[in-house]
Amino acid sequence: MSAAPRLPVILLWHMHQPQYKDALTGQYALPWTYLHAVKDYTDMAAHLEGNPAARAVVNFTPLLIEQIEEIARRVAEHLENGNALPDPVLALLGPDPVPTEPAARLELLRTCLRAQRQQMIERFGPYLELATIAETLGTPERVAYASDQFIHDLAVWYHLAWLGESVRRTDPLVARLIERGRDFSSAQRRDLLTLIGTLVGQVLLRYRRLAERGQCELSVTPYGHPIIPLLLDFQCARDALPTLQLPAHAAYPGGAARATWHIEEAIRVFTRTFGGRPAGCWPAEGAVSAATLGQLAAAGFRWAASSDGVLRGSLRLTDANAARDPLAYNRPYRLGGTGMSCFFRDDTLSDLIGFTYATWHGDDAAANLVEELSQLARRYESSGNHAVLIALDGENAWEHYPFNGFYFLRALYEQLANHPLLELTTLSDCLARGLQPAPLPRVCAGSWVHGTLATWMGDPDKNRAWDLLCNAKEAYDRVMQDASDPGQRAAAGRQLARCESSDWFWWFGDYNPADAVSQFDHLYRRQLVTLYRRLNLPPPGELTLPISTGHGAPEHGGSMRRATGG
Repeated sequence: MSAAPRLPVILLWHMHQPQYKDALTGQYALPWTYLHAVKDYTDMAAHLEGNPAARAVVNFTPLLIEQIEEIARRVAEHLENGNALPDPVLALLGPDPVPTEPAARLELLRTCLRAQRQQMIERFGPYLELATIAETLGTPERVAYASDQFIHDLAVWYHLAWLGESVRRTDPLVARLIERGRDFSSAQRRDLLTLIGTLVGQVLLRYRRLAERGQCELSVTPYGHPIIPLLLDFQCARDALPTLQLPAHAAYPGGAARATWHIEEAIRVFTRTFGGRPAGCWPAEGAVSAATLGQLAAAGFRWAASSDGVLRGSLRLTDANAARDPLAYNRPYRLGGTGMSCFFRDDTLSDLIGFTYATWHGDDAAANLVEELSQLARRYESSGNHAVLIALDGENAWEHYPFNGFYFLRALYEQLANHPLLELTTLSDCLARGLQPAPLPRVCAGSWVHGTLATWMGDPDKNRAWDLLCNAKEAYDRVMQDASDPGQRAAAGRQLARCESSDWFWWFGDYNPADAVSQFDHLYRRQLVTLYRRLNLPPPGELTLPISTGHGAPEHGGSMRRATGG
């Protein structure tokens, strides 16, 4: 007799960073794109490369793809021609002198401390010593005591701490710099900058090669990471929360056309980068609605993915008993008329990786997750149509793990790849083997966060941000009616897409850290100002005033943490 089929298990790692570049200056306001590239995107590729039996789905946002490409190009141009580096923190590794203005020096000092304390600062004695001193110099008056050499040394250690564990264990330059500890020369800083440029430049090619040899399925998110359900219909936010407060505008102007643009542009950028069309889509924030799934299906996607919180709410709309049936979860569904399958991540298992396992021994954490999956395999063995999707950010959890999650991820891939009850696979392969989706009569619009859209709409500050965007879109529509220059139309359309990102709305609200809220508030308003200037219109004076009225709070949790650097 042939062995019973193993339960398909899919790991989906979502790689995402919003647009950090200030289009008015050409400089990156925050360094998270290149830092996550040299740490997490590099390590996640290395884990797959190191275990040929391992498989995963890796989702890229087009905005991240474009930022990786640009940063790699600009570092290469700096090394070759001396062109300006794109990021002030990265520039501390270059030949230019440290800024003399106290405010600028203080900001650089603070930035070089934005690393997870226990796992990234305290791990390295020299970095901890420098950081401890830097913390005593945190005022404009005291920062004068920080010499250029001190700031350069702190910057070197900041970048060493942000390197991937796979790099730290294999690269001889890194070993030499760690051994030296302090008083780094300009030549040593240049060597580290060269390594960073190389790592950033290799990221996309490494994943393309993994996909070409069948270890990795690559998928995409609509171009600017927009909340498509809200672009299409503000009212859908009340599917899960009927009393949710909505913006003053009744709807986003021309939202359906904008959603189509984001989807089509994502396919174009992805195909140019990876050499083929994506079969699947992780919508921004796992946010879906019936109209969203219809648009994705019309664009030719074979699968999309969301959260089991969305599935639970959708099942309740038709049959409350179905929502309580444990066999209703961890399987694909199909909304009538779309012809596209939708998978819903197992929120409980995904959140174990996002939060719980960071404090466990890596081998024990992997064994615990595999045991949880094995119990599901025994429960589902008679049905044959189940598959467990574990989905979370591929970057933001690991800095909370010892050694950037090295031991956990290595053990997880090893145990899953060789398990008698579990089969590590991809979502497209699940469909290719004939996994039959169940019918989904209705969709309750929601996201991976509690199955609602309240993280992006409802709070007064979030709604204010939407109203500012709606005003800008109305101005865009008026100008585009008479615009004949294709270049202007294209530039304005891409800038609008950056303004439509979900990230701006995520950060507004008093549950997020005050410093991060302030940073993203400023970045969002700068994006809107840039859009008005692309339209040759004077930006409204209200964009000079902060949107946020809250005071902030401790860092907001979520298995898809935002890139705040800690």
